[in-house]
Amino acid sequence: MAAAPQATTSGADPTTARAAPPADLADLTRDESTLRRFLYGLPGVDAVGVEARAASLATRSIKKASKLWAIDTAIRMVDLTTLEGADTPGKVRTLAAKARRPDPERPGVPSVAAVCVYPDLVATAVAGLAGSEVGVASVATAFPSGRAALPVKLADVADAVAAGATEVDMVIDRGAFLSGRYGLVFDEITAVRAACGEAHLKVILETGELATYDNVRRASWLALLAGGDFIKTSTGKISPAATLPVTHVMLQAVRDFHARTGQRRGVKAAGGIRNTKEAIRYLVAVHEVAGEEWLTPSLFRFGASSLLNDLLMQRRAQHEGHYSGPDYVTVD
Repeated sequence: MAAAPQATTSGADPTTARAAPPADLADLTRDESTLRRFLYGLPGVDAVGVEARAASLATRSIKKASKLWAIDTAIRMVDLTTLEGADTPGKVRTLAAKARRPDPERPGVPSVAAVCVYPDLVATAVAGLAGSEVGVASVATAFPSGRAALPVKLADVADAVAAGATEVDMVIDRGAFLSGRYGLVFDEITAVRAACGEAHLKVILETGELATYDNVRRASWLALLAGGDFIKTSTGKISPAATLPVTHVMLQAVRDFHARTGQRRGVKAAGGIRNTKEAIRYLVAVHEVAGEEWLTPSLFRFGASSLLNDLLMQRRAQHEGHYSGPDYVTVD
């Protein structure tokens, strides 16, 4: 196994800037058996409890927040995504224009966090977003399967970064994880982290394939120990993708990691979040599970393609008083 990631500096938000883990955590990754003991020593997840809490929080509001604030916050957290085999440069240019100005008729609408594309379309996204603060995220490491040799995965990352990606969304080797080869998964993440350079790394766990909440907790900690800036639920290609209970477990992991290290890492919920009602439920979970500090695009993201349209319609409804879409969670 490789050594734990070392401290780096970048222009990133200081809450997410990478740093070497404390000595006690770095020691946990010195070999496979030590890492395994730590991961299996994590508290087990009470499945009934986490599902009940997720259902309960889904009915609650974000304290002291207005509906418009919640919608604008969700817009700022969107990674506007297109990951189809039929993607074209023209589609990406259109997506970039929408990311910069989600509602051209209303200049007060905030930009999204990032545009997420395949590596070969990164340069197109970079050109379309030039002069804006919108990031360019690229999936890599043989997305979505992760079934490739490490040199191929690293070349994928290098291509994306060379083209101008500011964020890289990698997928873990779920086969290796599920067969207990945690050291291999750790080493791949650390190698990808190094290949990212200044680009931020989001580690996709593909929770729909991990089967249990305990596995989600172990995979979350493994990714955090290996240097992931974000842990991400899914590729959006597997069902189930993001769910509230799984996101709760991941939020608990970044909260507990912060309590132990002083370092804040982010969570990205991706796949299946399509309307404002669902998005606000996730914001409630972020506030109640991780804390108010995580209600920022530097620490929480939505991976989505259709969600933005509903957020914009709900935003118009706040000003114009009508909307034909689904009702949303009350935010007082």
